[in-house]
Amino acid sequence: MRLGLMLGYSGARIELPLELIQEADRLGYYAVWTSESYGSDAVTPLAWIGALTQRIHLGTAIMQMAARTPANTAMTAITLDQLSSGRFLLGIGLSGPQVVEGWHGQPYGKPLTRTREYVAILRAIFRRESPLVYRGELYRIPYDGADATGLGKPLKSIIHGRADLPIYLAAIGPKNVQLAAEIADGWLPIFFSPYRYAEYREAIEAGFAAAGNGKSYAQFDIAPSVPVVIGNDLEACFLSVKPFLALYIGGMGARGKNFYYDLACRYGYEAAAEQIQTLYLDGKKMEAALSVPDALVDEIALCGTPERIADRLAAWRDVPITTLNLQTTDIRAVRLLAELVL
Repeated sequence: MRLGLMLGYSGARIELPLELIQEADRLGYYAVWTSESYGSDAVTPLAWIGALTQRIHLGTAIMQMAARTPANTAMTAITLDQLSSGRFLLGIGLSGPQVVEGWHGQPYGKPLTRTREYVAILRAIFRRESPLVYRGELYRIPYDGADATGLGKPLKSIIHGRADLPIYLAAIGPKNVQLAAEIADGWLPIFFSPYRYAEYREAIEAGFAAAGNGKSYAQFDIAPSVPVVIGNDLEACFLSVKPFLALYIGGMGARGKNFYYDLACRYGYEAAAEQIQTLYLDGKKMEAALSVPDALVDEIALCGTPERIADRLAAWRDVPITTLNLQTTDIRAVRLLAELVL
């Protein structure tokens, strides 16, 4: 199992934890990942980090598909990959309807179709075997809609990228997880519970079967993010993770259309998820956080003393995770996991 560092996206001002990142680079961490929502973007910080590190891979977790055409994403990926001497990992995802339609002004419909077509176009650009022509349901390149000029022509990327540049998909629901296993090189799950891996296994293995060519876990990087909090007061450790869970379960989506709420329900926390969402949407964010069960935090995070974290880590080793991405700002956590894993 490899280690990564998940940075997330910024608040009102962006501040990169460079000491933490450079220590992870020195210790042999595999990757550092940046994110975007509707503020800081995922690419600019990663370019900055790439200039200040030596070995660590540079991943986006994620670049939102609605924010960029497939060709623009491919251009960015190839450029950053070459500037970093082949360290780039392209993580993409759908985001949710509130951001896609409310921020980017793009339609959210047919997410599985959009993902499949988007990845197919990326791979065609990376392979650079011929000028790009794609005739899909949602993407048609060159564009030939009713308002087309008719002047569009198939083009081939000027810059020569890696044909096998890794593509990761963020996915939560079973159908999306299956699609990731079929068409991507890796999966970036959030709120992953190693104790419930059986709930993912069927979708992942169905994706491998659909891919054909003998695809298996050996060709697929399962790279969940896990909050890590070191401390002697276990309740306080749990409490530090709860606002993060409450934000997603309660507020990252509308009532009836929240993927993180649905995930908590699939984990068996239906009553808690309902209470968290109700409180959060009523503006009672602290009460929502306090409603997050300790048991849920303990499933998706590593909390407590170094000894307890070492003990809990065993469950993560028992499932086919290849990259464990730490969510932490504590350099002690970065060093502790390096001692336990690397």
